[in-house]
Parts: sequence; structure tokens; C-alpha cells
Amino acid sequence: MMYWAGFGLFGWFGMMLFWALFIWFIVWLIRQNQDSSEVSAISILKQRYARGEITKKQYNQIKSDLS
Repeated sequence: MMYWAGFGLFGWFGMMLFWALFIWFIVWLIRQNQDSSEVSAISILKQRYARGEITKKQYNQIKSDLS
């Protein structure tokens, strides 16, 4: 008699789960990088306004452009 040494259905399920988690992680990393760039743009805008480099009118205009 010959026996299979594989994992059968659980092997396929494990592999599918692994790839699903891997793809989800990559998408999550990409979205994290996009979100942080928007936050930093607003942060820079607030710093420029606090230093007096731009007026309140310019601040509001740029803020609406970024949103």
C-alpha cells in the first residue's frame, strides 16, 4: 500500500490563507504610505501658517485644495 504524506485539503486551505494574508498585508502597506503623505501635507501647511509664511486666506485655499 502507498500512503500520501501530504496535508490533503488542509494543505490547500493553508496555502490559500497564506496568500490571502500576504496580499492583504501588501495592500495595507501601500495604503499606509498614501495616508501618511496626506497627513504630512496638512502638517506642513499648519507649520507654514504658524510661522507666518502664508496668510489665513492662503491657508484656507491650500487646505481646501488638499482636501
